[in-house]
Amino acid sequence: MSLDELRKEIDAADKTILKAIEKRMDVARRIGEEKRLVGRPIYDVAREADKLDSLEDSAGAESKPYIRELYDKIFELTRRHEDKKLFGVLGQKLPHTYSPEIHHMLTDRYTYGIIEREPDELDELFRCKVYGGFNVTIPYKKEAYIRCDVLSEEASATGAVNTVVFGPDGKTYGYNTDVYGFTYMLKSASIEAEGRKCLVLGHGGAAGAVEYALIKMGASSVTFCSRREDINYENVYDICSDAQVIVNCTPVGMYPEVEGEVIDLSRFPSAEAFADLIYNPSATRLMQKAQALGLKTAGGLTMLVAQAYKASLYFRGAEHADDAREEAQKTRSIVISLEKMMKNITLIGMPGCGKTTLGKAIARATGKEFIDLDVAFLEKYGIKPSECIANEGEDAFRSKESALAAEILPRSGKVISCGGGIVTRDINRFFVKCNSRVIYLKRPLEVLAGEDRPITAREGVSNLYEQRRANYESWCDIVLDIPSCKDKAELLETSLDRLYSEDFL
Repeated sequence: MSLDELRKEIDAADKTILKAIEKRMDVARRIGEEKRLVGRPIYDVAREADKLDSLEDSAGAESKPYIRELYDKIFELTRRHEDKKLFGVLGQKLPHTYSPEIHHMLTDRYTYGIIEREPDELDELFRCKVYGGFNVTIPYKKEAYIRCDVLSEEASATGAVNTVVFGPDGKTYGYNTDVYGFTYMLKSASIEAEGRKCLVLGHGGAAGAVEYALIKMGASSVTFCSRREDINYENVYDICSDAQVIVNCTPVGMYPEVEGEVIDLSRFPSAEAFADLIYNPSATRLMQKAQALGLKTAGGLTMLVAQAYKASLYFRGAEHADDAREEAQKTRSIVISLEKMMKNITLIGMPGCGKTTLGKAIARATGKEFIDLDVAFLEKYGIKPSECIANEGEDAFRSKESALAAEILPRSGKVISCGGGIVTRDINRFFVKCNSRVIYLKRPLEVLAGEDRPITAREGVSNLYEQRRANYESWCDIVLDIPSCKDKAELLETSLDRLYSEDFL
C-alpha cells in the first residue's frame, strides 16, 4: 500500500475519532445537566477508575500502552466541559433547532443544550435555576415575560421574552434579542426602513419584535396583514399597494410545506425590499420571487444567528460587543458555516458528465448523505428512468421526476445528483434552488455517454446541450468547467481542488 493510500486511511480514522469525540462531549454535557437537575454530584471518581480499567482491558494490542494516558486526558477535558455554566433553548418540542451549534460556535465559555418542558413544568424550571439562563422559543415567550423580575426596554415594548438570565442578585432578567436580530438582518442586507411604508405579514411569533424594530429604525408606517386582521390577504393589494418594505412573519413556505406563498409580491409596484424570517428552506418561494423582481432580500438565518449573538452577550454578562467589526465578522462566519451545514449540495449537468461520481466524492469529503435522483426514482416508482421514458413517454417521466424533486430537494444537508433533464421543467427550478448550493458540472460534449439514455440518443448530445445550456447556467451557483480527464481519479481531483479553492466545500 502506498504512502498516499495510508494517509487516506489515517484521515478517515481521524474523521471517525472527531465524530466520536463530539458525541462523547455532547453526551457528557447532558449527563452533567441531568445530575444537576436531580441534585447529584457531577464527578464520580470511583466510576472513572473502573472505566479506565475496563477501557484498558478492551484496548487493542497497539493502543493498550496508551489508553490510560489518553483517557486520563479525555476525562479531564470532560470534567472541564461538564463544569461550565449551563445555558440552553427552552421550548415544548424542539426536534430541529440549530441553537446549540450556534452558541457553541459563538463561545466556549459555557455549554448549551435543549430544554424541552411542558407548560406545567415551567414554574419549577424558573425556580430551580440549574441553568444560568436560556433562550425561549414558541410557545413560551409570553410565559417567560410574566416570570421575569426585570425586563429590558425591548421585552417591555413587545410583551415577549426570548432570553432569560438568572442574575447573581437572585433576580430573573428578561430580554428580547429578536429586535436586535431583525435590525441586524435588515442592515446586513442594506435594507432601509427609515421613511418607508412597511407591511408585516402575520401577527404572531416575532411580529411584535419586527414592528418595534421597524419603528425604531424610522419606518413611516408599519401595517399588519393576516387572516384575522382588518387588512387580510384579499384586500391587502388595494389597501397596501404602496408598501415599500415587506416582511414575512408567517410560517407559510417553511419546511416541509415549502410550496406556499402567502401573497403575490408582483402586485406591490412600490416594493423595494423583502425580508423573510423563515430560514428553512433558505430561499422560500417568496424569497425567490423577490429576487426575480429585483428586490433587496434578507433571509431568516442571519436574524437567527444575530439574535443568538446578542443573547450570548447577556449570558456572558455583557450588554454590548467590544468591537462592532468583530461582531459582524463573527456573525457572518457562523451564517456561512451554518449554510454549508444546512444546505444541500446539488449537482446538475448533462447526462454522463460525472454528477454521480463527483456527488459521491463530495459526500465522502463532507460527511453528508448522498442521493442520486435516478436511483431514488427507481426506488419510488419501481422502474428506471430510461424504462419509464420508453414505456410511458417523456411527459409521464418528467411529471414523476418533478414530484420526486419536490419531495427530496427541500431536505437539508444532502449531496444530490439530479438527472440531466431536471432543468427542462421550470417547476423544478424552485426545488433545485430552495435549499441548495448548486453546482453545474460542465464537461466537453465528446466525453458524454449516450448509453441507456434514450433522450440523448434521440436528440443528439449537441442539440440537447443547446436546449438546456441556459438553464444549467442560470440555475447554478458555480460552474465547474472540467476539461477531458484521463480517468475518474483525475476528474475527482480536479473538481475537488476547484471546489476547495472556491471555499465551496
